[in-house]
Amino acid sequence: MQLRNAFYDKALFSSWQPDVPVISVGNLTVGGTGKTPMVAYLIERYTAQPPASPDQTATLSRGYGRRTKGFRVASPDDTADTLGDEPLQLYRTYGQRVRVCVGERRADAIRHMQQAFPALRRVLLDDAFQHRAVTPHLNLLLSDYNRPFYTDRPFPGGRLRESRWGARRADAVIVTKCPDSLSAAGQAAIAERIGVYTRPGVPVLFAGLRYGQPTAFATKQPNPALDRVVLVSGLANADPLERYVQTSFSLVHHHRFADHYAYRRTDLDRLLARLPADAALLTTEKDWVKLSALLTPAELTALPLYYLPVAVQFLGESGQAFEALLNAFDARYPADESGRGFLKKA
Repeated sequence: MQLRNAFYDKALFSSWQPDVPVISVGNLTVGGTGKTPMVAYLIERYTAQPPASPDQTATLSRGYGRRTKGFRVASPDDTADTLGDEPLQLYRTYGQRVRVCVGERRADAIRHMQQAFPALRRVLLDDAFQHRAVTPHLNLLLSDYNRPFYTDRPFPGGRLRESRWGARRADAVIVTKCPDSLSAAGQAAIAERIGVYTRPGVPVLFAGLRYGQPTAFATKQPNPALDRVVLVSGLANADPLERYVQTSFSLVHHHRFADHYAYRRTDLDRLLARLPADAALLTTEKDWVKLSALLTPAELTALPLYYLPVAVQFLGESGQAFEALLNAFDARYPADESGRGFLKKA
């Protein structure tokens, strides 16, 4: 990885910067920093004001775990097998507001997207910090508060995908999954340690997770009265989720699966067989899209199955700082007079 990065840094390997604004969300570690909630935050931000055509904003990831190849635009017929669990999660939630795309060759995929969606104004790259073939216009690096990259080591000695010095490519660092109680002094201490590895002046921002009310698989209606739950998760780091569930519900048991776990019907049958009569099964949005595909319509209606929505929530002044960063980015790369998203540097 160090040699590969050196070749890109010295232009021995070519990197393409599209003429449509690209925001990349990524990390240095192997999973678990909250990339999908951050992409969702950006979707909410860019599609909040009508009229917003779904052709104006698109997400792009390689579609980790899918069994298909090549470029693909999400459709109602897609499953986690054809799209990947996280893109499917985004499509289920935002499919009426954005185009959700996958493609392992990101540069080719963006060219396909520009041809397919002439009104495209921005691309949100999910999990692309190490994908050097595309140079984003804004590179956001996420770091988990519970496992900061500056204390970690490259795989297999640790969980880093590359050296800590890869942080020098970041235009902003967002420390995710922070506790609400993190003080200004605590934030400053973390920012100082991160600043050792970033370019001078790169902002370090802090965000936590805000969980919504348990939502029924079948009706997508919240249930604020839910109490006893059996938690099921397939996450790289499920500890913050478990702590939240323990404080907010009566947690009977937590069944932990590997990140991006491909559930089978036999897994679901075992989970349901062990579910106490007075408890509900509670899972994440990412796991919901896979588990719900294993159920019949009658089972979806009859069984006490819920998922827990989650969203990014910035701490203190970090929210205003991030909004200012995005406003500056939008001003630097505005749409042209026709409303298309091709770059005209301001």
